[in-house]
Amino acid sequence: MRLIFPLFAAGLLSACVSATQVPPPPQRPPETTQIPPTRPGPPAPAPVAGYRAPTIMEGPGLAGIIREDAGALQRRFGAPRLDVAEGDMRKMQFAGEACVLDIFLYPLAAGGQPVATWIEARRSSDGAAVDRLACIQALSR
Repeated sequence: MRLIFPLFAAGLLSACVSATQVPPPPQRPPETTQIPPTRPGPPAPAPVAGYRAPTIMEGPGLAGIIREDAGALQRRFGAPRLDVAEGDMRKMQFAGEACVLDIFLYPLAAGGQPVATWIEARRSSDGAAVDRLACIQALSR
C-alpha cells in the first residue's frame, strides 16, 4: 500500500511535466492554393446558321399588311415610331392616340427580304391588348 501512493503521485506528476515540456507543433502559414495557368481550349464551334420559316399570322382584315415589306407598311401607316432590326428579323412600331401596333417582319426564304408575318396591338395608355383590326383602321392613312 505504501508503494501505491508514490506510484500514483509519480504518474500524475509525469503527466503534468510531460504536458508542459512538450512544445506545441510548429505553426505553418496557411497554404495558398495556386491555380496553374490554364491554356485556352479549342474554340467553341460556331453556331449552326440555318433558316427557320416564320409562323405567318392569318385572319380576316390582315390583307395588305401580312406578307408586305417595310416600304408598303410605311406607305400605309407613315413613319414608324420604332424600327429595330435583329439578325434577319425586323420590328416596326406604329403608334397613335388609340393604340400601338407592332409588326414583325421575317424573310419567307433564306436570304430573302423581311415581310410582315405577325401583328400585335395594345393600348397606348396601359399596354392592354386591343382588337388588332380596330388598331389597324385607327392608324391607317
